[in-house]
Amino acid sequence: MFTGIVEGLGFVTEIQGQDVTRLCIEIPSADNLAIGGSVSIDGVCLTAVEINGNIVSFDVIPETLSLTTLGYLKTGSKVNVERALRMGDELGGHLLSGHIMGKGKIIQLQKSDNHHDIQIELDAKIMRFVQEKGYIAIDGISLTLGKVSDNSFALHLIPETLRLTTMNHKSEGDYVNVEIDSMTQTIVETVERILEER
Repeated sequence: MFTGIVEGLGFVTEIQGQDVTRLCIEIPSADNLAIGGSVSIDGVCLTAVEINGNIVSFDVIPETLSLTTLGYLKTGSKVNVERALRMGDELGGHLLSGHIMGKGKIIQLQKSDNHHDIQIELDAKIMRFVQEKGYIAIDGISLTLGKVSDNSFALHLIPETLRLTTMNHKSEGDYVNVEIDSMTQTIVETVERILEER
């Protein structure tokens, strides 16, 4: 489990393989991380398969590459990194599994000196879970939703979020990983099922 509170930026140092892709990523700290441990990379829960100092390797299957933005990564790409939640850790964001529901597309981006306003377009099957002032995870970052329209939603990013994450490096047309919190998914799907049964 994760919280959506990004610990810092990682850097892709190497990409290997054809069928299964091995991503080698320098993370802020690999202290106490063991082989088999979980790390959120741009919101995607990955398993550490090799650790050399702070460079951690992860194996990624083609399905994950196609369903998430990990397939767009290149050597030198920056990624958001969060280590798995431990018992007793502060829960500053909201609970996340690292299981991405789909990709959203940045269709509008307005930058000022101290904040960014972003509009993200999303597939209708995921938009039904999106509510104003609700929670959403974008590239592993726990964020509060702004105004919601039929096929997109707004985000307003503060300087600290821009400093700690990759959101300061995004452009219009870029894609982002989207995870809706499980409580919202459960409530919406339960209500839809009850209404259908009636």
